[in-house]
Amino acid sequence: MIVAGIVGAEVAFWVVLGLALATRYLLRRRRASTVLLWALPLVDLALLGFVVADLASGAEPTQSHALAASYLGFTVAFGRPLVRWADARFAHRFAGGPPVVKPAKGSAAYVRGLWVEWFRVVFAAGIAVVVLAFLALVVRQEPIPASLDQAGPNPLWSQMLTLGIVVTVWFLAGPAFTRRTVHAS
Repeated sequence: MIVAGIVGAEVAFWVVLGLALATRYLLRRRRASTVLLWALPLVDLALLGFVVADLASGAEPTQSHALAASYLGFTVAFGRPLVRWADARFAHRFAGGPPVVKPAKGSAAYVRGLWVEWFRVVFAAGIAVVVLAFLALVVRQEPIPASLDQAGPNPLWSQMLTLGIVVTVWFLAGPAFTRRTVHAS
């Protein structure tokens, strides 16, 4: 049931975003488009409400609940850049906007982009950890585990460990070993 909520939130995000961009560029209704864009966080709030209601009604925490918390963290951290990304492409395709230019690999802008992206991952993981702790402590009254052995069996607490691994791998695969290429003139 929770997985369906996550999938529904993802679909709703893209539908609302698509409607907002179509309203802005095809119908030329900027104010209505802005209202639709401001509705995007409501999708996240609806998912959070759904998860809290499920756990409050007595459901045992599952990996799906933990995944929902992680999804919320990543949509909050990456939502705005994703909207900008889609807006630039939609404007180019349907409204004569400039083409999207990607920074050259190894350029200062490219390296900076990797670091910004990684900091967003850290922010997303932080948000997810706060949501997971909220779900574990407030809704389920789960005690804070004293060791990794105690955290492992609980899907909410073990997801926090998984997020730490995701942040580390993202760092190693992204900005850790990327260097700026100096071009000779």
